[in-house]
Amino acid sequence: MATAVAAPTTPSRWWLPLVQGIIAILLGLLFFVNPVITSVSSVLGLGFYWLILGIMDLVRLFWDRAQWGWKLCSGILGILAGGLIVSGIMGQNHPLGTAFAVGSGFTIVLGIITMMYGIMALIDAFRGGGVWAGVLGGFAILFSLLVLVNPLATTLALPWTLGILLLAWGIFLIVAAFRMR
Repeated sequence: MATAVAAPTTPSRWWLPLVQGIIAILLGLLFFVNPVITSVSSVLGLGFYWLILGIMDLVRLFWDRAQWGWKLCSGILGILAGGLIVSGIMGQNHPLGTAFAVGSGFTIVLGIITMMYGIMALIDAFRGGGVWAGVLGGFAILFSLLVLVNPLATTLALPWTLGILLLAWGIFLIVAAFRMR
């Protein structure tokens, strides 16, 4: 009679969220210690990431033709966006200007998405979703208006916001790792 061998369980890999948490905390601290260099480096990393993903999407077209339109579109957009970011930072443009442009775009998209979520939450509240859906929808709309009315201030605060989020996420991951153990 054969015996079943159990696959490794999640607790045996408790150290993965621990390492991720430590890295997140270190990155969060970098945003506080030197926000300019960390922001430029992060945007440059994002540019290389999009560039590589775009190339990989186009290369995957040779092996897998499923969803070829999506792969072609995302590949071209990834190469264009990544190429513009990398050439803006590595080229003759000022690296901080490129990082600021990407941050500004991010904050405007964040404001628009948050506005849409707020409106959907308010609609849900009026359809019987409860008071809290309305309260959260109202806060989301107020937050989005703050972002969209003054995207410059939001963009300037982005490094510190990312620093706070990374510190909180890192602490959460470390606590989760030790609970897994």
